[in-house]
Amino acid sequence: MSSLSTLHAYRRFVVVAWHFLPLLLAYARDRRRWLLFGRPRQVGPEIHRRRATVLLESLLTLGPTFIKLGQLLSTRPDVLPPAYIDVLSALQDEVPPAEWEEARAVLEADLGPVDEQFESFDTEAISGASLGQVYRASLDGDDVAVKIRRPDIETLVEADLRVIRWSLPVLMRFVDDSRSFSLENLADEFAKTIREEMDYSREARMLTEIQSNFADDERIVIPDVYEEYSSERVLTMAYVGGTKINQVDDLDAQGIPRDQVAETLQRAYLQMIIDDGVFHADPHPGNLAVTEQGQIIFYDFGMSGRVDSFIQDKIVEFYIAVANQDIDAILDSLIEIGTLSPDADRAVMADVMELAIADARGEDIEQYRVQQIIGQIEDSIYEFPFRLPKNLALVLRVATVVEGVCVTLDPDFDFISTATTYLTEQGYREESIQRVLEESVDQFRRAGESAVRVPPKLERTLDRVDRDDLFVRVGVEDSDQVFATLAKRLIYGLLLTMSLFSMGVLYALEAPEGSIVAAVFSAILVLLLYRSFRSRRSIMAKPQFTRQNMRKRQRE
Repeated sequence: MSSLSTLHAYRRFVVVAWHFLPLLLAYARDRRRWLLFGRPRQVGPEIHRRRATVLLESLLTLGPTFIKLGQLLSTRPDVLPPAYIDVLSALQDEVPPAEWEEARAVLEADLGPVDEQFESFDTEAISGASLGQVYRASLDGDDVAVKIRRPDIETLVEADLRVIRWSLPVLMRFVDDSRSFSLENLADEFAKTIREEMDYSREARMLTEIQSNFADDERIVIPDVYEEYSSERVLTMAYVGGTKINQVDDLDAQGIPRDQVAETLQRAYLQMIIDDGVFHADPHPGNLAVTEQGQIIFYDFGMSGRVDSFIQDKIVEFYIAVANQDIDAILDSLIEIGTLSPDADRAVMADVMELAIADARGEDIEQYRVQQIIGQIEDSIYEFPFRLPKNLALVLRVATVVEGVCVTLDPDFDFISTATTYLTEQGYREESIQRVLEESVDQFRRAGESAVRVPPKLERTLDRVDRDDLFVRVGVEDSDQVFATLAKRLIYGLLLTMSLFSMGVLYALEAPEGSIVAAVFSAILVLLLYRSFRSRRSIMAKPQFTRQNMRKRQRE
């Protein structure tokens, strides 16, 4: 990077620090009231919401890169509390378009003179976003949409990414260990995501691949790409008009059955995530429309993702476990997918899952929505040992946004019923039952083999007991360093006793300087002993997440 770019990055760092430092200091004081020491502060949802609003305003002020960062943060409940997620979820990627002459320079640098390439070109942008803007044009008699990257956006994004990398070590000092892991992953993921979204040639490839996956489905419409009129900074697609998917009154006026549109949308995303492994990852209403025939149109494939086969299998297992209300299977899926720590208290998490399902369940045992379940999980992610793998965060966002769109279309829409029907039609539930039977047979075989091996081992053990030749080795697990804390307190106590005794003796011997030194040393020991009892690594039992306090959190 040139010296000019480096200087620009330094200036941006100062501006970013000016916006975020008050929030960081407030967050640090939540952990330690006086920054370096003190007990944690209790912060309610209202304070979180006020801070989230300040954060939202700062992100909008800082421009395109940080708007995208805010959108990504809204998908990461393992990093931010629920109040922040709610506020940032409303962050729309809509900013005024750049001047036409600036956009024209980008277009002509990549494709050549506008008048020679297009029959007509409307210079008023039909939409503007943080990274690019879209125009209508005519090409060989066809209406097309031309997406042009914002002028000089690459320089700004790279400077901001550099600022984020510089800021990361500072942020680590304000968060605990579990958040540090998530923040590092998020920073890497964000840099990768925003660079991919600026690459319109990648967007064209993803669009074409997803289009081919739905080639035989007449219910889905994905615009064609004009490759000869596209580049890394320009993307030309067929213009397909329709009614925004959330304009329910217009859909009703056209006689379009909204419940069928909702089911089609949900099944399309199930196919993309579970079967195809590549999916459109930005399904907000601005990117979805409906034709007069009830077909769903997908726009803007800049934010697209891939799911590997392992994650696909675990998502299927999770959906089946939710449909079957199998709590143990739900927890197993979350652990295997990497979302829930294996060290988590299964009994506590089972209570969370049971209550989430019970709260979301309707009169019919199948009438509960996955968004409500995910919402309960998101609320506990910030307090429990949850973390989100990179691709799964995007899948979680897609699942919640799509379910919200479907409920807007049809208030009685049942995600689980649609997902269960889809999984059954594709044979996933049958495969799951067959796999369980095979595992049961395998366990029965191993149990039989163990039954044959146990008696000889038991006889040998009893012989050693009879000969007084049996030794038992016991290992004590101390992941919370309870013994280390007790030892520290014991040493502090002994030193304090000796110091107080020395202070008394020196004072009796009329040695004021020595007694003052002993008094200062005693005061330091008292402070250290006090902090050891106020530390988070106290030996006091940690409060459990019970049904009562979960209901209390819900009422708040």
